[in-house]
Amino acid sequence: MKKDITLQDHKDKSISHIINIATALGLIACIAFIIYGIQQQIFTSEKALNDFLLQLGIFAPIVFVLIQAVQVVIPIIPGSIGCLAGVIFFGPLWGFFYNYIGICTGSVIAFLLARKFGQSFVQSIASKKNWDKYFSWLQAGTSYERLFIGAILFPVAPDDFLCYLSGLTHMKFRKYLMIILLAKPFSIAIYTFLLGAIFDFIIKLVG
Repeated sequence: MKKDITLQDHKDKSISHIINIATALGLIACIAFIIYGIQQQIFTSEKALNDFLLQLGIFAPIVFVLIQAVQVVIPIIPGSIGCLAGVIFFGPLWGFFYNYIGICTGSVIAFLLARKFGQSFVQSIASKKNWDKYFSWLQAGTSYERLFIGAILFPVAPDDFLCYLSGLTHMKFRKYLMIILLAKPFSIAIYTFLLGAIFDFIIKLVG
Protein backbone atom coordinates (compact mmCIF):
# COMPACT_ATOMS: atom_id res chain seq x y z
CA MET A 1 0.00 0.00 0.00
CA LYS A 2 2.82 2.35 0.93
CA LYS A 3 4.57 1.48 -2.34
CA ASP A 4 1.42 2.35 -4.30
CA ILE A 5 1.21 5.73 -2.56
CA THR A 6 4.87 6.40 -3.34
CA LEU A 7 4.35 5.53 -7.00
CA GLN A 8 1.28 7.77 -7.15
CA ASP A 9 3.20 10.65 -5.54
CA HIS A 10 6.00 10.17 -8.06
CA LYS A 11 3.48 10.16 -10.90
CA ASP A 12 1.80 13.33 -9.57
CA LYS A 13 5.15 15.08 -9.27
CA SER A 14 6.07 14.06 -12.84
CA ILE A 15 2.79 15.43 -14.16
CA SER A 16 3.31 18.61 -12.14
CA HIS A 17 6.80 19.03 -13.62
CA ILE A 18 5.45 18.53 -17.14
CA ILE A 19 2.72 21.12 -16.56
CA ASN A 20 5.25 23.58 -15.12
CA ILE A 21 7.59 23.10 -18.08
CA ALA A 22 4.74 23.47 -20.56
CA THR A 23 3.56 26.62 -18.76
CA ALA A 24 7.08 28.07 -18.81
CA LEU A 25 7.49 27.30 -22.50
CA GLY A 26 4.11 28.84 -23.26
CA LEU A 27 5.04 31.95 -21.30
CA ILE A 28 8.35 32.24 -23.15
CA ALA A 29 6.55 31.84 -26.49
CA CYS A 30 4.03 34.54 -25.54
CA ILE A 31 6.79 36.93 -24.46
CA ALA A 32 8.70 36.26 -27.69
CA PHE A 33 5.54 36.91 -29.73
CA ILE A 34 4.83 40.13 -27.85
CA ILE A 35 8.40 41.36 -28.44
CA TYR A 36 8.15 40.43 -32.13
CA GLY A 37 4.75 42.14 -32.40
CA ILE A 38 6.04 45.34 -30.85
CA GLN A 39 9.09 45.38 -33.13
CA GLN A 40 6.93 44.80 -36.21
CA GLN A 41 4.29 47.30 -34.98
CA ILE A 42 1.62 44.59 -35.18
CA PHE A 43 -0.09 45.93 -32.05
CA THR A 44 0.04 49.60 -33.00
CA SER A 45 -0.42 49.72 -36.77
CA GLU A 46 -3.56 48.54 -38.54
CA LYS A 47 -1.62 48.09 -41.82
CA ALA A 48 1.13 46.08 -40.13
CA LEU A 49 -1.48 43.88 -38.47
CA ASN A 50 -3.31 43.24 -41.74
CA ASP A 51 -0.07 42.47 -43.57
CA PHE A 52 0.89 40.06 -40.80
CA LEU A 53 -2.48 38.27 -40.86
CA LEU A 54 -2.36 37.88 -44.65
CA GLN A 55 0.77 35.79 -44.31
CA LEU A 56 -0.89 33.37 -41.89
CA GLY A 57 -3.61 31.96 -44.13
CA ILE A 58 -5.98 29.63 -42.25
CA PHE A 59 -4.17 30.34 -38.98
CA ALA A 60 -5.01 34.05 -39.12
CA PRO A 61 -8.14 33.81 -36.87
CA ILE A 62 -6.23 31.98 -34.12
CA VAL A 63 -3.36 34.48 -34.14
CA PHE A 64 -5.78 37.42 -34.31
CA VAL A 65 -7.62 36.17 -31.22
CA LEU A 66 -4.25 35.89 -29.45
CA ILE A 67 -3.37 39.45 -30.47
CA GLN A 68 -6.67 40.76 -29.12
CA ALA A 69 -6.05 38.95 -25.84
CA VAL A 70 -2.60 40.55 -25.63
CA GLN A 71 -4.15 43.97 -26.22
CA VAL A 72 -6.14 43.58 -23.02
CA VAL A 73 -3.29 42.16 -20.94
CA ILE A 74 -0.96 44.99 -22.04
CA PRO A 75 -3.14 48.09 -21.45
CA ILE A 76 -0.84 50.46 -23.38
CA ILE A 77 -1.93 48.85 -26.64
CA PRO A 78 -5.04 50.53 -28.16
CA GLY A 79 -7.75 47.86 -28.46
CA SER A 80 -9.66 49.90 -31.04
CA ILE A 81 -6.95 49.12 -33.61
CA GLY A 82 -7.60 45.40 -33.27
CA CYS A 83 -11.37 45.83 -33.41
CA LEU A 84 -11.15 47.80 -36.63
CA ALA A 85 -8.63 45.37 -38.12
CA GLY A 86 -10.96 42.49 -37.30
CA VAL A 87 -13.79 44.07 -39.30
CA ILE A 88 -11.55 44.96 -42.24
CA PHE A 89 -9.86 41.58 -42.42
CA PHE A 90 -12.65 39.14 -41.45
CA GLY A 91 -15.80 41.18 -42.11
CA PRO A 92 -18.34 42.53 -39.57
CA LEU A 93 -19.74 39.19 -38.35
CA TRP A 94 -16.55 37.14 -37.99
CA GLY A 95 -14.62 40.26 -36.99
CA PHE A 96 -17.03 40.76 -34.10
CA PHE A 97 -16.80 37.08 -33.12
CA TYR A 98 -12.98 37.00 -33.08
CA ASN A 99 -12.83 40.32 -31.27
CA TYR A 100 -15.22 38.94 -28.65
CA ILE A 101 -13.26 35.72 -28.08
CA GLY A 102 -9.90 37.50 -27.91
CA ILE A 103 -10.99 40.37 -25.68
CA CYS A 104 -12.87 38.10 -23.28
CA THR A 105 -9.84 35.80 -23.06
CA GLY A 106 -7.57 38.75 -22.28
CA SER A 107 -10.06 40.07 -19.72
CA VAL A 108 -10.00 36.75 -17.88
CA ILE A 109 -6.19 36.66 -17.92
CA ALA A 110 -6.01 40.23 -16.58
CA PHE A 111 -8.34 39.36 -13.69
CA LEU A 112 -6.38 36.23 -12.78
CA LEU A 113 -3.03 38.03 -12.95
CA ALA A 114 -4.30 40.72 -10.57
CA ARG A 115 -5.71 38.12 -8.19
CA LYS A 116 -2.45 36.19 -8.25
CA PHE A 117 0.06 39.05 -7.90
CA GLY A 118 -1.96 41.69 -6.05
CA GLN A 119 -2.13 45.46 -5.86
CA SER A 120 1.56 46.25 -6.36
CA PHE A 121 1.51 44.37 -9.66
CA VAL A 122 -1.58 46.20 -10.90
CA GLN A 123 -0.10 49.55 -9.90
CA SER A 124 3.10 48.75 -11.76
CA ILE A 125 1.31 48.25 -15.08
CA ALA A 126 -1.36 50.95 -14.67
CA SER A 127 -0.95 54.58 -15.59
CA LYS A 128 -0.93 56.90 -12.59
CA LYS A 129 -3.92 58.73 -14.05
CA ASN A 130 -6.08 55.59 -14.21
CA TRP A 131 -4.96 54.35 -10.81
CA ASP A 132 -5.67 57.65 -9.08
CA LYS A 133 -9.02 58.02 -10.83
CA TYR A 134 -10.43 54.52 -10.31
CA PHE A 135 -8.74 53.30 -7.13
CA SER A 136 -11.63 54.78 -5.13
CA TRP A 137 -13.89 52.22 -6.81
CA LEU A 138 -12.25 49.56 -4.64
CA GLN A 139 -13.81 51.21 -1.58
CA ALA A 140 -17.25 51.23 -3.22
CA GLY A 141 -18.13 47.85 -1.72
CA THR A 142 -21.04 46.07 -3.39
CA SER A 143 -21.67 49.05 -5.68
CA TYR A 144 -18.33 48.32 -7.39
CA GLU A 145 -20.01 45.56 -9.36
CA ARG A 146 -22.62 47.98 -10.72
CA LEU A 147 -19.90 50.47 -11.65
CA PHE A 148 -17.93 47.72 -13.34
CA ILE A 149 -20.90 46.43 -15.33
CA GLY A 150 -21.65 49.94 -16.55
CA ALA A 151 -18.02 50.45 -17.59
CA ILE A 152 -17.98 47.15 -19.49
CA LEU A 153 -21.31 47.82 -21.21
CA PHE A 154 -20.40 51.31 -22.39
CA PRO A 155 -16.87 51.97 -23.75
CA VAL A 156 -16.34 55.21 -21.84
CA ALA A 157 -13.86 53.94 -19.22
CA PRO A 158 -10.54 52.04 -19.48
CA ASP A 159 -12.25 48.66 -19.16
CA ASP A 160 -8.96 46.78 -19.70
CA PHE A 161 -7.56 48.40 -16.55
CA LEU A 162 -10.83 47.77 -14.71
CA CYS A 163 -10.43 44.05 -15.46
CA TYR A 164 -7.20 44.18 -13.48
CA LEU A 165 -8.84 46.28 -10.77
CA SER A 166 -11.61 43.72 -10.42
CA GLY A 167 -9.02 41.10 -9.55
CA LEU A 168 -8.24 43.12 -6.41
CA THR A 169 -11.84 42.98 -5.19
CA HIS A 170 -13.71 40.18 -3.43
CA MET A 171 -15.73 39.49 -6.58
CA LYS A 172 -15.98 35.78 -7.28
CA PHE A 173 -14.41 34.64 -10.53
CA ARG A 174 -17.67 33.05 -11.72
CA LYS A 175 -19.53 36.34 -11.33
CA TYR A 176 -16.73 38.25 -13.05
CA LEU A 177 -16.76 35.78 -15.95
CA MET A 178 -20.52 36.12 -16.37
CA ILE A 179 -20.27 39.93 -16.43
CA ILE A 180 -17.53 39.80 -19.07
CA LEU A 181 -19.31 37.23 -21.26
CA LEU A 182 -22.70 38.97 -21.10
CA ALA A 183 -21.69 42.65 -21.07
CA LYS A 184 -18.67 42.67 -23.40
CA PRO A 185 -20.62 41.95 -26.61
CA PHE A 186 -22.36 45.33 -26.40
CA SER A 187 -19.21 47.45 -26.13
CA ILE A 188 -17.35 45.27 -28.65
CA ALA A 189 -20.25 45.66 -31.09
CA ILE A 190 -20.05 49.44 -30.71
CA TYR A 191 -16.32 49.41 -31.42
CA THR A 192 -16.53 46.83 -34.18
CA PHE A 193 -19.50 48.08 -36.20
CA LEU A 194 -19.11 51.80 -35.51
CA LEU A 195 -15.43 51.83 -36.45
CA GLY A 196 -16.20 49.64 -39.46
CA ALA A 197 -18.91 52.06 -40.61
CA ILE A 198 -16.59 55.04 -40.16
CA PHE A 199 -13.86 53.25 -42.11
CA ASP A 200 -16.25 52.41 -44.99
CA PHE A 201 -17.46 56.01 -45.04
CA ILE A 202 -13.89 57.32 -45.29
CA ILE A 203 -13.05 54.83 -48.05
CA LYS A 204 -16.11 55.90 -50.07
CA LEU A 205 -15.34 59.56 -49.42
CA VAL A 206 -11.75 59.23 -50.57
CA GLY A 207 -12.64 56.94 -53.46
